[in-house]
Amino acid sequence: MQHEETTGESIEKFEFQSEAKQVLELMIHSVYSNPDIFLRELISNASDALDKLRIEGLRDDGLSGLAKDGRITVTVDRESRTITVRDNGIGMSRDELVSYLGTIAKSGTKEFIRAVQEAATSGNADLIGQFGIGFYSSFIVADRVTVLTKRAGGDEAWMWDSSGDGTYTVSPCERDGCGTDVVLHVKERADDGDGETDGTKDYLSGWTVREIIKRYSDFVSYPIYVDDTGKEKKEGAKPEPVNSMKALWVRQESEVTEDEYRDFYRHVTHDWDDPMERIVYRAEGTTEFHALLYIPSRPPLDLFYREGRHGIQLYIRRVFIMNDCRDLIPEYLRFVKGVVDSEDLSLNVSRELLQQDRRTAMIKSGVTRKVLDVLRRMKDDRPDDFKKFWALFGVVLKEGIVSDQKNREPLMKLCLFEASDGQSVSLDEYVSSMKPGQKGIFYLSGGTLETLSASPKLEAFRKRGVPVLLLCDPVDELWVPAAGSFAGSDFVSISSEDVEIPGGDDIQDDESAKEAHESGIAAKLKEAVSNLGGSAANIEDVRLSSRLVDSPATFVQKGEPVSLHMKLLFKSMGQELPSDKRVLEINPSHPLVRKIAQKADEIGSDGLKEWAALLVGLASVADGEPVEDSKEFTKTLSSLLERA
Repeated sequence: MQHEETTGESIEKFEFQSEAKQVLELMIHSVYSNPDIFLRELISNASDALDKLRIEGLRDDGLSGLAKDGRITVTVDRESRTITVRDNGIGMSRDELVSYLGTIAKSGTKEFIRAVQEAATSGNADLIGQFGIGFYSSFIVADRVTVLTKRAGGDEAWMWDSSGDGTYTVSPCERDGCGTDVVLHVKERADDGDGETDGTKDYLSGWTVREIIKRYSDFVSYPIYVDDTGKEKKEGAKPEPVNSMKALWVRQESEVTEDEYRDFYRHVTHDWDDPMERIVYRAEGTTEFHALLYIPSRPPLDLFYREGRHGIQLYIRRVFIMNDCRDLIPEYLRFVKGVVDSEDLSLNVSRELLQQDRRTAMIKSGVTRKVLDVLRRMKDDRPDDFKKFWALFGVVLKEGIVSDQKNREPLMKLCLFEASDGQSVSLDEYVSSMKPGQKGIFYLSGGTLETLSASPKLEAFRKRGVPVLLLCDPVDELWVPAAGSFAGSDFVSISSEDVEIPGGDDIQDDESAKEAHESGIAAKLKEAVSNLGGSAANIEDVRLSSRLVDSPATFVQKGEPVSLHMKLLFKSMGQELPSDKRVLEINPSHPLVRKIAQKADEIGSDGLKEWAALLVGLASVADGEPVEDSKEFTKTLSSLLERA
């Protein structure tokens, strides 16, 4: 860095290193994706200056009086094409002015350029605070920046001025009171030759400036006023702050009314229904943050859209950073809305992207734990409210059993399931009421609740009073094998071929079972099924069933069950279906099966093939699957009815 004195001794001219222009170009074109950010950065700096003055006022009685009535004023002057951000904070001395605003003139500029370039491409450089570059975002909208400042407790005011062309000047000036004015000389908006501008915002519009302040700085704790010099002012009208300053999350819960919490929910979500639940959380320790979260009373329309607006709003020291921050809450809690405000989260160079580091992970863990704890207490203390919650968001919450191993058990304890006996039960309730000798948590999956509830596979369980969980959500196909067990009991699909049904006497008519066995009907039907072709080729065996009571036939799986949901999922993805080896179980006590057994020899192989096709079709329909060839099935059924 070099400097020289010009026009006597009053103005000092400083020369940036040769890379300075490259730095500013990177700031303008690569680092910030949204030009509105410049105002957020300047207001954030002004708020920090007011905080510093308040802190120094606690240590220095001479400054304590200056710390009162802190305010920020943004003046828009269309005639002179300037925007001025003024505060009455700590201000800067000459040396501080050169040090802070001459950041890019310090040694290590090449390192700074390299880091900014990396941040622009990867978003992995945490530079805020290290280089203090937020001020340079001013050059996004300004072709010249002037800073007037006076240090609290000092006698001299100083002016910093630069066009971002490689030099800046520092000179004495006049300023009433301590604080800083940042004056942006706004660039002309480019014209495309047809009278249309280049599409950039009109930052010399008071309305535009107010909108940006409301979006990014609404909860800054100092009043922000906008003075639009081009707008006619009513005589005697008292200026009102643009920002609300109502950062409810940093106030004690007892100091905030329910109406204020509801109003804030509407402000954040634009949902005019009252939320189902409010969560106020303050974390202290290694990582400190505040959170004000809400569970809506209805699911958002984009709940299941991957590109939907999921996540919560992120603030740092009450300054808005981003909407829909997915890094602070897991995907399975995407229905939760609200804000998280941290003092020290790591951001990338533009403060537009959150860094993945230990503090981010700790906040995410803390928020997740708090939400799950609130849901647990709702389930224990307000079961009716929790049932309403589960009906709305339960299917989303179950995604976490797959993705979040750390919280798998708390999530499983929250789950509610419809059971075959018509009751809604939790896993804890199911396990505590299992029958003597019951070796697993029985479930049936793959289909609608109505289809599952009518499944023939349930008949023996119902007769013996053994409830079965009916899992009708597609996500159930994923979390059950991922979890494997709960409270020491394995999950057991009743679609599997070898299921031990506890309790009670044999459900079959012994005489009918004996007749069916002696007739060899199972073996005869197996041979007939093998000649059907099509999907029947996946039927490896035909057996007499011990689980059917009222239905003639059903399918059970060999190996891992492949449900209807999984088949449809693979089909929609254009994927080859997983191996689906099935067993056709027939009910020896059913009149139809008994009649087939009695007439098997009389009707011959062709007749038996028709009856086998009928039983296969009935088993498919009972499972909620369409028959493979509906036209052929109808023809077969009609023929059999005619002859019957």
